[in-house]
Amino acid sequence: MNTLMKLKEDLNPVLLLLFQVTVWLYSVLAFLPSYLFSSVSESDAGLGSEQERAQRLKAQSVTGRPAGPYRAMGATKRLVSSLHPGVDTLDKVFEDASRRFPDRDCLGTREVVMEEDERQNNGKVFKKVILGQYRWLSYAETHKAAARFGSGLAALGQRAHNNIAIFCETRAEWVIAAQACFMQNFPLVTLYSTLGGPAITHGLNETEVSHIITSRELLETRLKFILLEVPRLQHIIVVDDTPTKWPGYPRGISVHNMATVQELGTKLENVSRGRKQPMPSDIAVIMYTSGSTGVPKGVMISHSNIIAGITGMAERIPNLGENDTYIGYLPLAHVLELSAELVCVAHGCRIGYSSPQTLADQSTKIKKGSKGDTSVLQPTLMAAVPEIMDRIYKNVMTKVEEMSSAQRTLFTLAYNYKLEQLSQGRSTPLCDNLVFKKVRSLLGGKTRVLLSGGAPLSAATQRFMNVCFCCPVGQGYGLTETCGAGTISEMWDYSTGRVGGPLICSEIKLKDWVEGGYHSTDTPNPQGEILIGGPNVTMGYYKNEAKNQDFFVDDNGQRWFCTGDIGEVHPDGCLKIIDRKKDLVKLQAGEYVSLGKVEAMLKNCPLIDNICAYANSEEMYVIGFVVPNQKHLLSLAEQYCIRGSWEELCNNAAMEGVVLQVITEAALSAQLERFEIPRKIRLSPDPWTPETGLVTDAFKLKRQQLKSKYQDDIERMYGGK
Repeated sequence: MNTLMKLKEDLNPVLLLLFQVTVWLYSVLAFLPSYLFSSVSESDAGLGSEQERAQRLKAQSVTGRPAGPYRAMGATKRLVSSLHPGVDTLDKVFEDASRRFPDRDCLGTREVVMEEDERQNNGKVFKKVILGQYRWLSYAETHKAAARFGSGLAALGQRAHNNIAIFCETRAEWVIAAQACFMQNFPLVTLYSTLGGPAITHGLNETEVSHIITSRELLETRLKFILLEVPRLQHIIVVDDTPTKWPGYPRGISVHNMATVQELGTKLENVSRGRKQPMPSDIAVIMYTSGSTGVPKGVMISHSNIIAGITGMAERIPNLGENDTYIGYLPLAHVLELSAELVCVAHGCRIGYSSPQTLADQSTKIKKGSKGDTSVLQPTLMAAVPEIMDRIYKNVMTKVEEMSSAQRTLFTLAYNYKLEQLSQGRSTPLCDNLVFKKVRSLLGGKTRVLLSGGAPLSAATQRFMNVCFCCPVGQGYGLTETCGAGTISEMWDYSTGRVGGPLICSEIKLKDWVEGGYHSTDTPNPQGEILIGGPNVTMGYYKNEAKNQDFFVDDNGQRWFCTGDIGEVHPDGCLKIIDRKKDLVKLQAGEYVSLGKVEAMLKNCPLIDNICAYANSEEMYVIGFVVPNQKHLLSLAEQYCIRGSWEELCNNAAMEGVVLQVITEAALSAQLERFEIPRKIRLSPDPWTPETGLVTDAFKLKRQQLKSKYQDDIERMYGGK
């Protein structure tokens, strides 16, 4: 661990001594014997302590050159591309799992006990739910449901190698539908459920689908309004059971319920038709990206690509098996979630479904006093995007600020003590049970591995999750174009700001980017654009030859993808993302500013919920659009006697000035250069959610859309108005 970021200490020395004596006595009396025995068994097994394992070499350059390629220590001779011999397509992965774990729980859904409208003080009405227990389908039942659905789709005229779309929220039926398509060799077109009408229309028309799988809500709120713009569409399959009749749809379009299609699949003439099994090189998924830089692109992913990717990911999760429970709530149209769930299926884990609105007891749709999904499911595995972890971190730290002096002192002591112990590879059972148990219960209390991906995770948030949730955070790096696979940090590596070494399915090279000043010969660490190669690198973009220049094949026939991200490789073979080519802006005076770096540094400021830095080469300085944290902004307004409603405060020039002062102080303490610090800002009263179209489903900024929204403010801040 490079540096220990401690909570501020202003502690009573007597309390400090008392705490240290208590912890020391507890450690000696209860844990010294077990520590000695575990040390002996670990050294016998040749594992070494956690600290020793964390310090081991993770990857090395197989050529000896600083540019690489770098491979994991377990794959220096050959990259690994499959979990089991002969299991080389996704239908075989599921068949293998249903044969090995037929009666194990596979997919779980909570029943809705009650729904009601709750009126807020501001007059808004929120829908609240009380949910019951999880109802489970076994592996055998899930396989049977998928086989029937696939046979039913074929009876409706869907043919092998012809694309079929899924436009649906994350739920059990999504996975059943996907497995049905894998079995029948129907390439599955995935679209985010938050995409706007034009993006959905583009994806459906480009892939020429005649069949689409969706939910009742998305059909009635999104799909219904663009049907006339998708002329090839003939069949809409709705995964919900009700209603069973769908009047009022355009002529030539039939709407069916999933259950009806499954029933069709049980008829003898349809079952006996047989199926055309996929080849490893066949397209399994055409995954449309979230379109953070323009029109969504469809990434063609073969069966062998996905299997290679999940093979690499699975190797980084220790003791993965049928005793694990995974909570699925991120969009299945995102490669991180789809890959994570396929990893779980391949290892006999159970997957319980959730949503960001019902995840925890405090979530927006959960009725006060009733249980959120994590409390009921108690998952052992969870994937999260940094935005969600940042939110948890800020909420808990706000509660710590509100504690009594004695409670806050105990929390701070325990936090800093545990940081120290983690840096030495030691556990802290007393602190975990007495201090962090309540925080840990926010995610159900049994989480043993958290996987973070989709965007960089700040060091402060990662450290907080390590300490308070008593489990490692595996930070990963990958792209849709590499099946989400690239690197994942090892679970006993508690260093921050890094994304681990290459997975056993992929290798990494650094390509010099002269304009940005990054070279593989840089010291102390080689730097450059990250290139990912391996069997997980996908087949390219669908009908988009112009963009396929980012892919290439080397002399050995291996595919590579040029990521556009800038990284550096540390001496132990771990990768750190340090920049992005597209985020680099040259100011008028010639200084280069990395917008992503500025945002990452400033998002640690408690006053900022979200920020978008903006600059262009015609201007001398950086500006920013800021979504302020409501609680901290109201407190600041009171402190400076600035009055008004939330909207009025965000539009108040004096308030902007006060916030800018706080941001400048945060930027200087984060050691940003003067030219990197935003000189003017615009406060946004509304949060940026995927529904607003300003961020992707992984909460990455959509810079072009943000620029359009704040165009008037850009002109004002640069003196045009």
